[in-house]
Amino acid sequence: MAPTPPSPPPPADPATAPRTLPRPRAGGVAAVLVMTALAGFACWAFADLRINAATLVDSASNAVDFTRRMVPLDFPPVAEVLRLCGQTMAVVVCATLLSVLLSVPVAVLAAGNTTPHPSARFAARAVIVLARAVPDVVLAIVFFRVFGLGALTGVLAMGLHSVGMVGKMYADAIEQIDEGPRTAVRATGAGRLQQLVSGVLPQVLPSLVANALHRLDINLRISVLLGFVGVNGLGYEIAGALNALNYRRGMALALIVLLLCVLVELLSGTIRRALLRNAAAGGRARGVRGGGARTAGGRTGLVRTVPAPIAAAPAAAARAAATRVSPPWNARRVRRTAYAAMTLLALAASVWGAGLAPGQFFGALGNIGRTLGLFWPPKTGGILPDLLSDLFDTVEIAFAATLIGLVLALPVGALAARNVAPSPATAAVFRVVVVLVRGIPELVLAIVFVVITGLGPVAGALALGIGAVGLLGKLVADSLEEVDPGVEAALRATGAGRWQVFCSATLPQAAPALVGHVLYQLDVNIRSATLLGIVGAGGIGFDLLNASRVLDFGVVTTVLVLVFATVLAVELLAVWLRRVVR
Repeated sequence: MAPTPPSPPPPADPATAPRTLPRPRAGGVAAVLVMTALAGFACWAFADLRINAATLVDSASNAVDFTRRMVPLDFPPVAEVLRLCGQTMAVVVCATLLSVLLSVPVAVLAAGNTTPHPSARFAARAVIVLARAVPDVVLAIVFFRVFGLGALTGVLAMGLHSVGMVGKMYADAIEQIDEGPRTAVRATGAGRLQQLVSGVLPQVLPSLVANALHRLDINLRISVLLGFVGVNGLGYEIAGALNALNYRRGMALALIVLLLCVLVELLSGTIRRALLRNAAAGGRARGVRGGGARTAGGRTGLVRTVPAPIAAAPAAAARAAATRVSPPWNARRVRRTAYAAMTLLALAASVWGAGLAPGQFFGALGNIGRTLGLFWPPKTGGILPDLLSDLFDTVEIAFAATLIGLVLALPVGALAARNVAPSPATAAVFRVVVVLVRGIPELVLAIVFVVITGLGPVAGALALGIGAVGLLGKLVADSLEEVDPGVEAALRATGAGRWQVFCSATLPQAAPALVGHVLYQLDVNIRSATLLGIVGAGGIGFDLLNASRVLDFGVVTTVLVLVFATVLAVELLAVWLRRVVR
């Protein structure tokens, strides 16, 4: 008789069985619900703005007519092109230099490890947020009333607004330093300033230069927009040509701006990579070399105290005297010195080329109080319902543009990532695509779409959506390349295909970073949507321009307050979501 098989064990109690998945947290559930609501609002905004195939098909004839009116392009003489490019670059470089000079002390106060007091840190962080939230075009309008037309208005507007980004980046870099060198300097009795110069600045210098170059790219594109409010350079000439409906000259100048942006992007990208590579190499070279000390008599394992020969004392003194305190003049130091000298010459040439004069600045300081009085108190001008409606349109444009940018940037960024692209050549091609799109100022895209689709929010959403491919595509590619390759290799070892590895290993690891990038792009799009309204791309920017034209500066202040409140609310929401998702 066959033995009776053992009975199966009783089922485990679900209440006491070990969990294979972590228990959902209240914050995580709330974050998922908020992100779902944001995604739903973006889809609704996309549909409410009527961005669809029918709109694009109806605009096809306008695109053909615009192309006929645009070609052949009418380029200015070569000497005029060089003058405009030099003038534009001079203003942009001076604005970036101003932002760096202002951001360094603000970042020192804002960083948790260098601030002298928590209240100083709070005040510095508030300055950074305020600088980011106030659009540079509003600053340009204010400074135009004080200093008039000229480069000084653009330098101050772009420089002060850039503190919002540059100061935040610098503060983050300072908080991530190695505290060892600073502690060692403090142990010698060094003061706070000496600690900053000797223990902090050398560590963050490559990051400071890299972020300054990145801001230089952004300011170059912003300078085109400020040309519409009177800042000299290529943007001012483009505004004049388009106001006269001279599309051949206007688009020729826009093409020059595109080429200049791509050139500066490639140059600054090369310098940034070289700086970061040298910083990493320098960190490895400064590593501690291991090795045991030789014992007396050349033996190991036996320690004996042997009196040093008297004859060795002069030799030791000579070696100590010959020890260098400064680095030697090798090829690397000569190259760094040459680069520093070239940078100083470029900065001096930019200050001279922009035509900045201290007398113009100090002579107009007396007008600041009277000018600020024109902007206070805020007024609605009897159009508060229209302002609120246009503000809602601006938010719709930003959400729809973020959705368009995400849909386009995900495949482009994935194919630009070396660990995802099917071949290195594919990754290189899509990296070039990202650089080219980043080089196109959103204002130029907005002008093109305004002519094709007509005035309204559709043009703004399409311009910002396509322009987002440049920034968001780069961030997506970088995030995908920074994932742990071990997880991908483990899946490949099981026979998983390319899509399985991407969906199961690469994308889940990069998801928290991608959420942060999308929220950052939304924040950028809200501010940009405000500015693009100046050229008729919908939103509250159009009200801002009209109020400044009729000298109704109280309405300008009201628009600024509304935009500031919206940007601040989105930024606080983004900070909370990034903290929870992380």
